[in-house]
Amino acid sequence: RSLGPENLLLKGATLKNTKKIYGVAVYTGMETKMALNYQGKSQKRSAVEKSINAFLIVYLCILLSKATVCTTLKYVWQSNPFNDEPWYNEKTKKERETFKVLRMFTDFLSFMVLFNFIIPVSMYVTVEMQKFLGSFFISWDKEMYDEEIKEGALVNTSDLNEELGQVEYVFTDKTGTLTENSMEFIECCIDGHKYKDCISEVDGFSQTDGPLKYYGKAEKSREELFLRALCLCHTVQIKEGDQVDGLIGHTERKYTYISSSPDEIALVKGAEKYGFTFLGLENDFMKIQNQKNETEMYQLLHVLNFDPVRRRMSVIVRTTMGKLLLFCKGADSSIFPRVQQEEIQQTKIHVDRNAMDGYRTLCVAFKELTQKEYDKIDRQLNEAKMALQDREEKMAKVFEDTEADMHLIGATAVEDRLQEQSAETIEALHAAGMKVWVLTGDKMETAKSTCYACRLFQTSTELLELTAKVVGESERKEDRLHELLMEYHKKLIQDVPKNRGGLKRSWTLSQEYGLIIDGATLSLILNSSQDSSSSNYKNIFLQICLKCTAVLCCRMAPLQKAQIVRMVKNTKGSPITLSIGDGANDVSMILEAHVGIGIKGKEGRQASRNSDYAVPKFKHLRKLLLAHGHLYYVRIAHLVQYFFYKNLCFILPQFLYQFFCGFSQQPLYDAAYLTMYNICFTSLPILAYSLLEQHISIDTLTSDPQLYMKVSDNAMLQWRPFLYWTFLGAFEGLVFFFGVYFLFQNSSLEDNGKVFGNWTFGTIVFTVLVFTVTLKLALDTRFWTWMNHFVIWGSLAFYVFFSFFWGGVIWQVSFLFSVVLLPFLKQQRMYFVFAHMLTSVSTWLAIILLIFISLFPEILLIVLKNIKEKNHQVRNKMV
Repeated sequence: RSLGPENLLLKGATLKNTKKIYGVAVYTGMETKMALNYQGKSQKRSAVEKSINAFLIVYLCILLSKATVCTTLKYVWQSNPFNDEPWYNEKTKKERETFKVLRMFTDFLSFMVLFNFIIPVSMYVTVEMQKFLGSFFISWDKEMYDEEIKEGALVNTSDLNEELGQVEYVFTDKTGTLTENSMEFIECCIDGHKYKDCISEVDGFSQTDGPLKYYGKAEKSREELFLRALCLCHTVQIKEGDQVDGLIGHTERKYTYISSSPDEIALVKGAEKYGFTFLGLENDFMKIQNQKNETEMYQLLHVLNFDPVRRRMSVIVRTTMGKLLLFCKGADSSIFPRVQQEEIQQTKIHVDRNAMDGYRTLCVAFKELTQKEYDKIDRQLNEAKMALQDREEKMAKVFEDTEADMHLIGATAVEDRLQEQSAETIEALHAAGMKVWVLTGDKMETAKSTCYACRLFQTSTELLELTAKVVGESERKEDRLHELLMEYHKKLIQDVPKNRGGLKRSWTLSQEYGLIIDGATLSLILNSSQDSSSSNYKNIFLQICLKCTAVLCCRMAPLQKAQIVRMVKNTKGSPITLSIGDGANDVSMILEAHVGIGIKGKEGRQASRNSDYAVPKFKHLRKLLLAHGHLYYVRIAHLVQYFFYKNLCFILPQFLYQFFCGFSQQPLYDAAYLTMYNICFTSLPILAYSLLEQHISIDTLTSDPQLYMKVSDNAMLQWRPFLYWTFLGAFEGLVFFFGVYFLFQNSSLEDNGKVFGNWTFGTIVFTVLVFTVTLKLALDTRFWTWMNHFVIWGSLAFYVFFSFFWGGVIWQVSFLFSVVLLPFLKQQRMYFVFAHMLTSVSTWLAIILLIFISLFPEILLIVLKNIKEKNHQVRNKMV
């Protein structure tokens, strides 16, 4: 016996109805379909990371400029012999003999070390912590938990959280993503009569629609023949012993239908609804129960398996009376040419109408064989199966000859229902400024009606078609394609006035356009000959696509889906793309897009395992992007800008201090303050902010998709806001330094006439700095929790406690821990500096006044912004 498709177990197959099998691997490694369609993983980096790198280069230039200026001015200042070598600090002989260029280089490095804190190294650690900890909020979201599969959202990578708030293009699969991939038998047509409800043994319910000549119902024998065809023409198996509790209508069934195709199960259940039940296959005999509850036995002789080329399948069975029958079911395009032409019209009307309604249609035909005809077919099939060369071609030839001159019985309509809220989700994505493309392998009519049902296409949308049906199959198809492309290009681009200003992502034209393209035409566009006028097909096609509000790509191969995503991803401006799918055939486009989303559907976990994020249903994409994505982006953008700002505030006074200390690399702050500024004093408040901040409530973000556009196109990390934060940091740094400098014009700040020193000067500057940058974050916080209060006020309290401890308490207990603390006690420059500083009323007044002056511009902006928002709300209410 030859090996055939019935012996081939595909990857992911589940062993059922048998304890063990013996097998051999035939297609492995890169020869499998899955491997051939696999798109290799690429390193994904978010737009925020690229912005951080750009800002880092700017601050590196600032660092180099500061070090260069200080090094130059040092030697200008030392050109005066008195400044270079004062009487109280004469140089040693070694210092005088040192090569001047070497001294300049070491001085430059010293300034680099002194100012290196302007580079926010700790920011990278905080960003990674924020991404990792923040990703748990997606997994913990109860609204994204699905009761049916008992699973919630899954985060496979936390590096792209903020990218969810920047998506411009959404590429989605249809079956299992927009739809449930759960087929339900809707209706059938027998000899032109439509059957939509259950029929009984006595009477059937049928209705006739359209210009048909048949009324009433089909003949009883034709009804039974059609239902027997549905019960016999399939590869469904039965698993005994499984019973699902709680489902109405299925409590009596003690078995479960199993098939590689959900369509076949739907058809068998449909036949059961009309009174014919498939009871299983036993010893090559198929058992069915008819409307009279009688068991009928049919010997299964041959199965002519379905393949994507023939797009149909057949079975040859023998009745108990010895009659030989061939039943065939398949797509209308493959069945109609093989049946009597006069039988087609009455069924075609139903098929076309069902396809327009979004149903998946199949036609059913049969023919009766004589023993002689069967013997010939049996011999030819066996010979073809045993052929060692060209087996597939020979099998196809036998199938073609066998499935000819059949009689059409009717057609079926199966519905793959839309997922809950999929239409509302697509509408929300459109309102948020995103373009949604559907990439599917289904036929155009079915996919088109699904797009209308899920509101991807509106009734006002003008559809442009680039399909094999429109282009044609003649030798002039490239010329015809070129004509269509130029016509659409003129309509969408050349005849439309350019948009001047307006909202971001204002891509919607006065007339909405939708594009439909199939795989064959896409191959023609992408693989067009370079030596002809069609070499620019791709650019014209891309321009047309980008102007359309929605695009439907049908009959797509997995790699073609990835090609589409790559084409859009590499366009000018590098728009952020997102792909979402549920099956292994969607893995390529999921890996290709900037962000890949897997649906935990009924086609395994291949998509969710290869994705960046996995959600149970398509509807969860709405909250994932509009709420989580928006908030993640705002949080991390504020974190990045805040880190650069607070480090500029920190180091600018250090730079200004060099102008007053002879450019001697004298630090303004104590070493402990330098070390702990980014680690302890200012790190936790911004981390808590970046995890918990909700400047707008989640409900508002989800219900008003247009808010998504306010942060689109990396709005918060553009050069304009970066320069604002930089100038704010420079302003506050100047206030810190010169405010304290003018305070020190009165050298005696204590009641007893004692004079404060340079470490007191630096400590006052540092105190104002820590309080200002922390209170600045408090002003920016819109969503207060106990954790925000704890880390903000706790950080300030810790700074005060540490300063007292470092400046005084530590010296009292040093004798107890002299060995442990010895390395820290070599220099006693901070002894009671902080405590003595706070004994001066002038110091208290200066600290409070300088904090207020530093924050005054920010407070003023917040007040003006609130007044503007209130006026806007009042104006809207009046309208």
